[in-house]
Amino acid sequence: MPSALVAPSLEDQIPPEAAAFYQRGLRTLVDARVPFLVGGAFAHACFTGIGRMTKDLDLFIRRADYERVEALMRGNGWCAQIAYPHWLAKVHAGENFIDLIFNSGNGVAPVDERWFRNNARAEVLGVPVRLANPEDGLLSKAFIMERERYDGADIAHLLQAKAEQLDWSGLLDRFGPHWRVLLSHLVLFGYIYPGERERVPRWVMDQLMARLADETRGPAPEGLRVCAGTLLSREQYLHDVEQLGYVDGRLTAASTMAPEDVTVWTEAIPARQAGTPEDQAPS
Repeated sequence: MPSALVAPSLEDQIPPEAAAFYQRGLRTLVDARVPFLVGGAFAHACFTGIGRMTKDLDLFIRRADYERVEALMRGNGWCAQIAYPHWLAKVHAGENFIDLIFNSGNGVAPVDERWFRNNARAEVLGVPVRLANPEDGLLSKAFIMERERYDGADIAHLLQAKAEQLDWSGLLDRFGPHWRVLLSHLVLFGYIYPGERERVPRWVMDQLMARLADETRGPAPEGLRVCAGTLLSREQYLHDVEQLGYVDGRLTAASTMAPEDVTVWTEAIPARQAGTPEDQAPS
């Protein structure tokens, strides 16, 4: 069993009312023995020692457990509802909220039984919990490449802190056909920390570079007019799928999203809500 981690205290960065809400929410799930994992800023602090302000608490759950979690949270007098059916629910207590995450926003990384293996344990706000594994945190963050948010630095810091402890075979398996995304982050890690490139196992880089070489030498797939950029940013590649005729990568086998999920997620883009098409949004 993995040893318990000492979580850097984030309590001084969280308003007391929010901390009490998070603490009670964690305790409610622990007492009810609902499987969940702490992620986000709290897990990142545990693995890297980097503490930062957080506006919420991220909890990963299986989609099948949501109705039970919703009932427990409502039993505390809080509002709980699914915000986006394909990946996210929220629990509100006044202005404070907890995110209940059961997939990634692009539908690529559903929370399943693999997330609940060999998890590190920690105390978060005084409550003993399990953490989302660094590999799953890395998988989730790797695809976040919006104009206003890019999680590449989080990945670099996870690698800097945990490279030797990662399950690299499992990580390659989890990325599957998205291995180019993983390779891009590993290349950047070697750029960010040039003296620590060897911490990424050579066999991992060799295997990924061999895949790249094979694809580069081979012919491009015929008839494949897909824009996978929508798996990296819900906004920046809308021109490609709406104006240029590309197939949305989220509507292929790469993602679990349905057309209605894409529509709802696109309509939630702030620029769209303000009535400003993406192509005309200020730069």
